[in-house]
Amino acid sequence: MARGRLTRDWDADTARSETDEFGGTLYRDEDKVVVDTVAAVARRLGVPRAQVALAWVMHQPAVTSPIVGVTKPQHLRDAVAAVDLELGEADLEELGAGYVPHAVAGHR
Repeated sequence: MARGRLTRDWDADTARSETDEFGGTLYRDEDKVVVDTVAAVARRLGVPRAQVALAWVMHQPAVTSPIVGVTKPQHLRDAVAAVDLELGEADLEELGAGYVPHAVAGHR
């Protein structure tokens, strides 16, 4: 969920966003379009953003096993529900359109 970025508005503050120095180096302003697109698709489908983001990941051919970290029961419910979320080709194209790959971060 990109440290929660995909599950809430781009400029929302959380305890994590205010204390996670490394996380603050991972995302750029151009990533906002992805967050906004996930929100728009979730709104249109009437589901939480987390479900949309996970369903998109599961449609990526290079991903064989999404790694899901849960700290709340709702995180697990969203992960399970994402398996059954039907994203159409238009949804997948819309979600992928603004994505710009990032260089590997945090590894040397």
